[in-house]
Amino acid sequence: MVMGAARRMAHAVQRASDLKVRQPPSLRTAPAGGDRPPVVYYLTPDNPRPSGGLRQIYRHVDLLNASGITASVLHHERGFRCDWFPNATRVTSAADAVLTPADLLVVAEWYGPALGRLPAALRKVIFNQNAYRTFEQVPFESTPAGAPLAGVANVLALLAVSEDNERFLRYAFPDLPVGRARVVVDTELFFPGDRDELPARRIAYLPRRRRADAEQVLHLLRARGALTGWELVPIDGVPEARVAELLRGCPIFLSFSEREGFGLPPAEAMASGAYVVGFTGLAGREFFDEMFSVPVPEDDVLAFAKRAEQALQTYDQDPAGVRAMGRLAYHHIRDRYAADGLRDDLAAFYSTHL
Repeated sequence: MVMGAARRMAHAVQRASDLKVRQPPSLRTAPAGGDRPPVVYYLTPDNPRPSGGLRQIYRHVDLLNASGITASVLHHERGFRCDWFPNATRVTSAADAVLTPADLLVVAEWYGPALGRLPAALRKVIFNQNAYRTFEQVPFESTPAGAPLAGVANVLALLAVSEDNERFLRYAFPDLPVGRARVVVDTELFFPGDRDELPARRIAYLPRRRRADAEQVLHLLRARGALTGWELVPIDGVPEARVAELLRGCPIFLSFSEREGFGLPPAEAMASGAYVVGFTGLAGREFFDEMFSVPVPEDDVLAFAKRAEQALQTYDQDPAGVRAMGRLAYHHIRDRYAADGLRDDLAAFYSTHL
């Protein structure tokens, strides 16, 4: 009983801490007027760590400005900018911006529990980069139907990043329009290595994804001796260019995606020419193809280990054949997740809601 009370107390403290960091900053507003064109502001957490979601927000702002739609990343603190990838993105802060009802505030789903604190007069779009987190920190017993959007004024639409998440949001919020803006995989950065040079026997994976499942799979492989002669390359907390460099040197990538908005790491690995084995994270079903990758049923760590061992054996027997599948994966990702496609998605969405 004492241990149970301690766990409840720890959970309550953790929840309070999480809710605190999800609070949006105070936003200054003014009546519409003057000659200033409407601005699309992407309200964005001040997170200094590499994040695929933040990278996509910066890309949206760049493409909108290039298309003639004025847009800006709206960070909390003055002077903050993501610096783990090169950018000249238009950035401002809550301390400096003055928003009007003519502007459009694009809000990450991460702020969900505190959306009601945003100024009612501002028109809003919820940019949901992971639909499976929509209801995080939203108590079932004490919130109304439609939470976390219930009672939030002026929500015009939702914007998803994958086919899977678009279906989820349409089901959850049938009265709101839901658009989709594809994720971009930068194939000027993520691309296969030299065609004639076979990489060393290296296996890349992200250790922060499904940590317990990753340990199970790797223990199973090591217990059977399947990892003998292979180097494990955990990728975490390094700049984007270094991620791309590491992926180019790994013929095999193990995907531990879990209920994703899209699942950028395995897509970037495919673009880098890796043979990807593992969980799709559900959203990744749209780009995992058995012609050039190995999707594994969700949560089945035994199936994962078996398919991974087969992939390692296949590479030992026919490395050129595995690299050829990696080339197919690269072309698939390059053709489907290019910046031109996202530009079209954004133009279609904002032509309706701006």
